[in-house]
Amino acid sequence: MSEPRTFLVAEDEAMLAMLIEDFLDMLGHGIAAMVSTVSDGLSAVAKGGFDAAILDVNLGREKCWPLADALREKGVPYIFATGGGDTIPAQHAAAPTLSKPYTMASLENALALI
Repeated sequence: MSEPRTFLVAEDEAMLAMLIEDFLDMLGHGIAAMVSTVSDGLSAVAKGGFDAAILDVNLGREKCWPLADALREKGVPYIFATGGGDTIPAQHAAAPTLSKPYTMASLENALALI
């Protein structure tokens, strides 16, 4: 198992947020911040205190790209969570993606890439 890390999780669907939290906990990781909007996410990024992030591409009617930009500027690795059909901007194409529906194995595989 990898070193325990703390995560910022940006997910607007409560059930999926709880699922990610449970999976991270079972894998020995923790949650530093859980947000459901880009605005709250940007505040959390500015505050810091986490090692990596999992970003739902679609946060309500917004895309998570401003969060990814802010994380990249700070050198914090991130994973995109997507239901598919989303085009990842070129500047973020190297980030791993986690496809819905999530499984513990798919999350573990994505975490190994960051």
